[in-house]
Order: sequence, then structure tokens, then C-alpha cells
Amino acid sequence: MNEPSLPDRTPLPQAPALERSLSLLQATLYGLGVTVGAGIYVLIGAAADRAGMHAPIAFVLAAVLMAFTAASFAELAGRLPVAAGEAAYVREGFRSDRLATAVGLLVVGVSIAAAAAISVGSAGYVAVFLALPEKALIALVVVAMGAVAAWGINESVTFAGIMTVIEVGGLLVLVLAGVMSEPGVVARLPEALPSLADAAALAGIAGTALLAVFAFLGFESLANVAEEVREPKRTLPRAILLTLAIAAVLYALVAWVSLVSVPTAELAQSKAPLALVFERLTGASPRTMSAIAIVATLNGVIVQIIMGSRVLYGLARQGSLPAWLGRVDALTRTPLLATLVASGIVLLLALLLPLQHLADITARLTLAVFALVNLSLARIKARDVAPPSGFAVPAWVPWAGFAVCLALIVLDLALRT
Repeated sequence: MNEPSLPDRTPLPQAPALERSLSLLQATLYGLGVTVGAGIYVLIGAAADRAGMHAPIAFVLAAVLMAFTAASFAELAGRLPVAAGEAAYVREGFRSDRLATAVGLLVVGVSIAAAAAISVGSAGYVAVFLALPEKALIALVVVAMGAVAAWGINESVTFAGIMTVIEVGGLLVLVLAGVMSEPGVVARLPEALPSLADAAALAGIAGTALLAVFAFLGFESLANVAEEVREPKRTLPRAILLTLAIAAVLYALVAWVSLVSVPTAELAQSKAPLALVFERLTGASPRTMSAIAIVATLNGVIVQIIMGSRVLYGLARQGSLPAWLGRVDALTRTPLLATLVASGIVLLLALLLPLQHLADITARLTLAVFALVNLSLARIKARDVAPPSGFAVPAWVPWAGFAVCLALIVLDLALRT
């Protein structure tokens, strides 16, 4: 008599997973790559136009306003270290799959619109060195940076980290050149402080702070590489807060050196303000700073494509999008299909929409996402009996972050009407 055959208990092969390889240094460089990006290279002129010598104070004020939201992200990233972090936070806070999916798609829209906007700007810088039609340059930028993003998270973030060091290094060169060649850099510091009785100066600082807030957007992108960070509960909160702090100090220093080195009116009218400052301080060709600006913009494209693809991947893994978007390629250990989809949409938008329109879309969607994330943490903390084991903020912090985001949205709408 034959013995009944036992069921086959050979374990099924597991699907490839994202690789946890990012250190605190790599994560911080990634966050800085998104945050510093291209914004500061073109923002100084507009800040000088609105606030004059008080522009550094506006950057500091913007950093303080964003600190509430950054702190909320830092706690949530430690609580829920998953890709598509914002969607997961809203799902946990509101207990709503539909709202979570909507927020996740908003985040995808933010990253794709930002990548498209930066691609258009990058093509303009590349045109200084490479004589090709604008649309061809845009396509070249998006395809090349999409390929880097698909290569592998360790490779692409290392590549982006190197470019971040270059772009931040360019800003530090400006600061050092200013300190060495401009004796008024320290002596004129009191000029940065406005009189509390000067209503025009205070209004200029407020308007510039609204503008400068958008230069700090990017720290939140760290939430979407959570599944690729080593020790995420410990590393992510540190990386988020370090990103905001380093960017704030860097922006304030660059703004002050620029204002002391070049007359405010001239700086405000320049289409390449930091190239002008570099030329004035060093006597070298402004093409050098233009080359650094290319690095900054290409870096911005890479990190935004990575963020968009990871949110698509995360939403698919959470069951909110088709499962094929959640597949990880066995060779690259990246969500290859999600990266291709994100890159394709970036290319389409970059070819069809103007830069200013793309920038407006990015800013408004980001503030809406920030408001919902802050509100989600407030609801989570209200339900919690015990605080989390990792990084935590007082209960009033997410409410302050929500109020700031709401006020900025209202102020933005008021200024545009």
C-alpha cells in the first residue's frame, strides 16, 4: 500500500525587496539635494527685490515656519517608516483608504511637477554649453536622469549625493569668497535687522518669507525612501531635521553675502544672480557658476523622480494602485516600472507646460499635503495612550504646523488675486 504523499513544503521564492542601504549621511545628502536643488540659484534676486537687505531674516523666518512641519514628518517617519509615507500617515490619522490614496497621488503630482519644472530650467542652463533645440535638451535631461534613478537606490543616491556636495560646495565658495573679499560682510550685519516700526520692511520680510518657504520644500521627500534607509526609526528623524537646519544656515549666509557684494537693485534684475555674485567676488567667468547650476538642477530631477516612483511603489504595495507598480526589479533592486512611469509623465509635462505654471502647481500641492500630514499626526497623538519609543514632538507642534500651512495657502491665494 502506497503511503500518502506529503505536501511539498519547499518555500516559495520571495519577491525582491527594496535594499536598506542608506546611511544618515546619504539620507541627509538626499534631503539636501531635493531641498537646496535649483531654488536658491534663482531665488536670491526675487528675495532681494522684495526684502532688500532684510532677505536673510526672511529665509530664517521661513525655516522657522517649516520647522513645525519638519518635526511632524520626523515623528511620523519614525512611527511609520514605509514608502509612500504621506499616504500611510494620512491612512493612520484619518483611517481612510480613499483619503490616503488621494494624498499619495498628490505627492506623486508634486514630485512629477517639480521634476518637470526643474528639467525645463536645467535645459536652459545646458543650452549655454550645448546648442540643441530646447525640447531635445529637455528630453535628454529627463531620460538621462530617469536612467540614473532606475539604476539602483545606492548608486542613484550616491550619484545625487556627489552632485549635492558640488552644488552646496558652490554656495560655500560664494560665502567664503564674500568673507575674504568683502570687509562689510560682518560690519554691516545690523542692516539685516529691521526696525519694528518700519511697516514696509516688515511687509517685505513677510512677502519674502512666503517666497522662501518654497526653497525649503524637500525635507519631506525623505519619508518616501524610508524602506531603503538603515535603522529608519533612528536615521530618518535626524536626517529630516538636519536637512532643514543645514539649508536654513546656508540660505541665510548666501543671501547676506550676495546682498553685501552686489547692489540690491542690480541683484534683483539679474536672471542669474549667483553667477553675477560669483563673478563680482572672484573675477572668474560666470560660466563656472552656471555649470554648478546645471549640477544642481540635474540633481533635483533625479531625486524628484526617485520620490515619485517610490510613492507609486508604496501605493501599489498598500493595494491602492495596480500591483505591477509595486514590483521590484531583481537586478536593480528598484521599482523599475514605477520609475519608468514617473519619468514618462515628467517628460510629457516638461514638454507641454511652461516653467512658472509647473512651479505654481508644485507649491500649492505641497502645502495642501503638509496641512493634511500635520493634521494626521495631531489625530494620531490624540488617540495614543503611550508616546512612541522614538522621536516625538509635543501635541501642539502638528497643530502649529497645520495652522502655518493653512495661513500660507490663504496668503498665497490673496497675493495672486
